Amino acid sequence: MTSEFDPARLAAIARDLRVLILRMIANAGSGHPGGSLSAVDIITYLYFRHLRIDPERPHWEDRDRFVLSKGHCAPALYAALARRGYFPEAWLWTLRDVGSPLQGHPDMRKTPGVDMTTGSLGQGFACAVGIALGARLQGKTYRVYAMLSDAELQEGVTWEAALAAAHHRLDNLIAVIDNNRCQTDGFTADIVAVEPIDEKWSAFGWDVQRIDGHDFVQIHAAFQRALQPRGRPHVIIADTVKGKGVRSMENRPEWHAQPFTPEQAEVFIGELFEGGSS
Repeated sequence: MTSEFDPARLAAIARDLRVLILRMIANAGSGHPGGSLSAVDIITYLYFRHLRIDPERPHWEDRDRFVLSKGHCAPALYAALARRGYFPEAWLWTLRDVGSPLQGHPDMRKTPGVDMTTGSLGQGFACAVGIALGARLQGKTYRVYAMLSDAELQEGVTWEAALAAAHHRLDNLIAVIDNNRCQTDGFTADIVAVEPIDEKWSAFGWDVQRIDGHDFVQIHAAFQRALQPRGRPHVIIADTVKGKGVRSMENRPEWHAQPFTPEQAEVFIGELFEGGSS
């Protein structure tokens, strides 16, 4: 853990990260703003309050692991890693460039601080289960955190991995569902409905919590509870808003991956400061 719990400090960091997300996606001319903005409060909490990590030792063997299974929202992770000191902020302006260490989806071979290469939905989560099982077999005490999108619950591999984690009683594994209710083709409920999410995970043998994924007090309480061994894996269903903080984007599926110009980004950033965020 990096500091005492200070919700106001975390909210300020999250707003700064939202600014970076908007500017890097605009600079790249492509990316996934909506889901990056919905996920960033959880990511802020993890990287600036919760995870046992050391940016000066990105390959420290006993560090906690974080797997961004919804890998298309890499801008949120990259912004946090840069701000946390894993690499220079100047790298953010190379997002999606040919040869850049910051590709459109996380690549553990290219980017310091990335613990697993992800992109194909559901597979990152399956890898997280494997990492947690590996820690158990090696007698390691680190925890594994995996963030999934709600649309990843439409993938069969997600539920196969969930079954395996419960079978092996992996209470060193904490999954977070970024439940922003939107995906690239529309609202999740209209594509393939995934609710009731909490009842499904409970039926699969997981310890389940459901919170407001933008409320740092609730986020903190949920992760503190997840630290307590219960003999089964943990899932935190974080109800979030697509495009959180930018009024023009909020709860609009079309902003899943819609490009925008640097000039538009500055308008969006103005909205962040008009209404506040987190």
